[in-house]
This record gives sequence, structure tokens and C-alpha cells, in this order.
Amino acid sequence: MSPRATVPGPRSAEQHRTLAFVESPVQLLNVLEWAHRHTPGAGLTLVVLSPVDPMTRGQLRRMAELARDEGYEVRWEEARGGSTAPFQTVGGLMGPLRRADRIVMGDPFSRYVQLLLTITRARDLVVVDDGTATMEFVTQLARGERLVRWHRKGSRQGPRDLMFAPVSSAARRRLTPEPDRRVEIFSSMPIEEIPDGVTVTANDFAWTRARFGPPRIIKGADMVGTSLVETGVVDGERYVDAVRTLAKTHQAARYFAHRRESAEKLHRLHGETGLEIVRPELPLELIARRGPVGRTILSFPSTVVHTLPLALAGTEVKVAVCDIDPAWLTENASPRAQGFLSGVTGTARDVHRLSTEASPA
Repeated sequence: MSPRATVPGPRSAEQHRTLAFVESPVQLLNVLEWAHRHTPGAGLTLVVLSPVDPMTRGQLRRMAELARDEGYEVRWEEARGGSTAPFQTVGGLMGPLRRADRIVMGDPFSRYVQLLLTITRARDLVVVDDGTATMEFVTQLARGERLVRWHRKGSRQGPRDLMFAPVSSAARRRLTPEPDRRVEIFSSMPIEEIPDGVTVTANDFAWTRARFGPPRIIKGADMVGTSLVETGVVDGERYVDAVRTLAKTHQAARYFAHRRESAEKLHRLHGETGLEIVRPELPLELIARRGPVGRTILSFPSTVVHTLPLALAGTEVKVAVCDIDPAWLTENASPRAQGFLSGVTGTARDVHRLSTEASPA
């Protein structure tokens, strides 16, 4: 697909007044959930700000096909395809941004999205779920804090951070509701500290349940991988030991890899645990809903402990989560990593919590 390729849906160009910016498959899924819930009469154009990671790109292309099947226009931007790509991307989006009545975004921490927010005149802004990052975004917005991803909290700002600070500050102001500007958070995550004036709408994965399944349930357990090692939060040796113990204890057969997990780590996990490593072509919520899926899904603290019970509502599948032992954290982990990860698990509904005694301490 060429840069800025456009695949028209059945709606006319004049109706395309809602722009949605996504950079991950999960963000695109949640835009579809939002559109299903809100049925925007002004139409919806999905703009994919494509990353360079092959796994993410592959899942995004599959999700883009689903979006087209639903009748939405998809605009694929090679936003990171070289030194001139950002200028071409932003330049090509200037017109649509200025005409849009509503902007939907999956990652308010993204520098790309923050830059685009400074251009648009839209008075209706929507943040759809980007998993656990959504919880942190809402808290920071409510407290008027600098927008920083939770695993980087406490780290020193680099030269690029300082250079981009004015744009980030402007984006945060744009995401603050005013009398003539509406801000909505569409999320399946628990949100307790709601910023003044922000509307929160629950994402119950109605589109996913209507579109797929119910799944065929098989014996044994499936395990969900995490990129906590790759982000420098959890020690690699501790993680491998934990996966080995959980797989043996719960007779897990498959390991659904996170799209950011390294090939080296996955090769080692397969060799030391015997788990079948699965690289999903779609977000796990859709994979599980389509089936077949294990009767138990094992996970570490992550978005799926909140989303999978919703996507699998009405089935007999049980989601079980294993807490991260503080001893597993690396010396480079953010000072608040343990508290944040514990909060992700503690606020999850309809999940079974596994004791860390079932895993290596």
C-alpha cells in the first residue's frame, strides 16, 4: 500500500468529518468499538500512522481490512518511512485536520498525535482506549501533570523531550475541556479520578461480541505474553522462570506473544517450557473471541485482564492474573512501576488472582 493510500467506503467524502488516528491494532479495535457505540452520523475516516515494527504493521493491516469491511475509509500513512515522512504525513493531513469536527485518538502520549492536535480546530475530542496507558493519561490530565508514559515516570528528560515540551503542553491544554470544547474518554479500564468536564463512556466490547464467536473452548490453559522485559521493567531471567512455573502448574499449551516481544526471548521460552509460541495476527480480544481458546487464560498485569473478561462475557473462559513480584523488577524500572502494575491487577473485575507463591520469588 502506498503512502497516504485511501480506500473509499460507501460514505461520501463530504460526510467525512471525523478523523481517527491510530498507531496500534488495539487502538484501531477500540475506534471500531467506539464507532459501533456512537454510530457517528458525520462519518469516520481512520488514519493509520504506521510504525516500522513488522508485527505491529501486520496486525494493523488485518485490522484495517476489518474496518473497510465495516464500511469505513482507511488512510494508511507511512508516517515513519524515512526522514521526510513526518513532513509529508503532516502536510497531507493539514486539510482534513482543519475540516474535521471531531478527532478520535488512540494514544495521547504519542508525539505524532500531540503535534496533530495543535493543528486541528475540532471542538470534539475523543480518546479511545490504549490499555493501561489510558489509566495513566486520565490521572495526569486530572492533576494537570506532564503527559509521560508510566514506565518512564521519574526518568530524566532528554534533549528531544525538552525540545518537544511546548508541543506536549499545548496538546495537554487542547485535551482539557472548555465550554466550547468537549473531551470524551472511551475506555474499558477503571477510571476513578475523572478530570473536570470530561465525559467517560464505558467500552464493553459490544462490536467484538456481535462480530465474532462465541469461541470453541478447549482443555488446558493459554498464556498471554507481555513486553515488560522489553520495556526494561521486569528482569528477563525472572520472567522466564515465572512463565516456566505457571505453564507447568496450569498445564498451559500455548503462549500468545505480545507484538513487541523479542524473537530471542520467545525462542528461549519455547525451548525451556515447551509452550507453542503463537504470533497473533489480530488483537488478542478478537483471537480469543474467534477461538479456539483455553478454558483458562493466564496473564501478567496488562490490559487484557480488563478487556478479555468483557470480550468473553457469556462464555466459560476464566482469566487468571499473576502479580509481578517486586523482586522481578529491574534496577532501571520506574519508581512507581510496582504500584502501577499492582493497581492494574487490583482494579480488574471478573479475574482470578494467582499468588506469587505459584511463581518464582
